[in-house]
Amino acid sequence: MIRPRTDRDIEAILDIWLQASIKAHDFVPDEFWEAQVDDMRTLYIPASETFVFEQNADVVGFYSLNEDRLAAIFVLPEQQGQGIGKQLLDHAKTQRPSLTLSVYTENETACAFYLSQGFEVVSEQIDEDTGCPEYTMISGTA
Repeated sequence: MIRPRTDRDIEAILDIWLQASIKAHDFVPDEFWEAQVDDMRTLYIPASETFVFEQNADVVGFYSLNEDRLAAIFVLPEQQGQGIGKQLLDHAKTQRPSLTLSVYTENETACAFYLSQGFEVVSEQIDEDTGCPEYTMISGTA
């Protein structure tokens, strides 16, 4: 079930975000992600419209929108490959007519996923926080 996040979901969201970020971005030191947890808790999640995927009363994935930007979409590593990410993305697409996102070019799995879901690469730049190259992708009628 996909539903809007509540305050009681924050710890599960942060745990999913940290585990999945470390797994997906092995080219970025783990310490970088660990240092971002407080900002995720106090800045990014509160500033975003966030929905969670709940399965058997546990939050196993989430996505966050900030205006027309898909700011985050993450699934617990042990739950990946089961269609949860696709369901979350499909739900996000119902919330906005167009979505923009950034994804590290080295995260080949995520790049392939977004391309398979109708996103197109519109630019490539360097992420100023990590120094890693990333794509900007867009989907919809932008």
